[in-house]
Amino acid sequence: MKKALLAATLATQLLTQLHAGGDIEPVEMNEPEMMEHEAEESKFYLVTSGSVDFGDTVDHEGIELKGDQDFGFGIDFGYRLGSGFAVEYDFTYARNTVSRTENGIDEEADGTYYTSAIDLVYVYEATEHIGIFGKVGYEYEWETIDDYNIDSTDHDFVFGAGVEIAMNESYKLLVEYEYSLIESPRGPSIFAGVMFNF
Repeated sequence: MKKALLAATLATQLLTQLHAGGDIEPVEMNEPEMMEHEAEESKFYLVTSGSVDFGDTVDHEGIELKGDQDFGFGIDFGYRLGSGFAVEYDFTYARNTVSRTENGIDEEADGTYYTSAIDLVYVYEATEHIGIFGKVGYEYEWETIDDYNIDSTDHDFVFGAGVEIAMNESYKLLVEYEYSLIESPRGPSIFAGVMFNF
């Protein structure tokens, strides 16, 4: 009888402690840490760049025009389509000195060039911070050489290739070589500039 009474007392005390919480500490649940995902790159971007234009020798109505090396600038506005592709609108401005020989006399004049193009761009991400890109587009060029009475417009395909280096989420540095099928004394160009993602 004593054993049964002792067992009942112990069972009652144990149940009371369990119900009241007693000395039993609650089990701590460890929630898995959420992995931080890198923010997706912005869809829109703007590139401002300076250019070196190498000049070219072209035939204009039977007279040879030779453009020298000079400088210009460019502005690109782009939208990323996904999977490495983007579409861009490009505007450039450049000037150089254009020389010609007519009737045995050497002459020089200032040439001015404006271009406007729509390009399709593909970027291959070589590393986390370096992208290699190529582009193809269709370009219009307005060429003015007042001293030679030249004020013309031409259009054709334009090609480019380059490298972009990410500095942070918002900014990249880039270098690009561009070649146009338009024949003008401006010639091919190299651009160096900054891309801003927004």
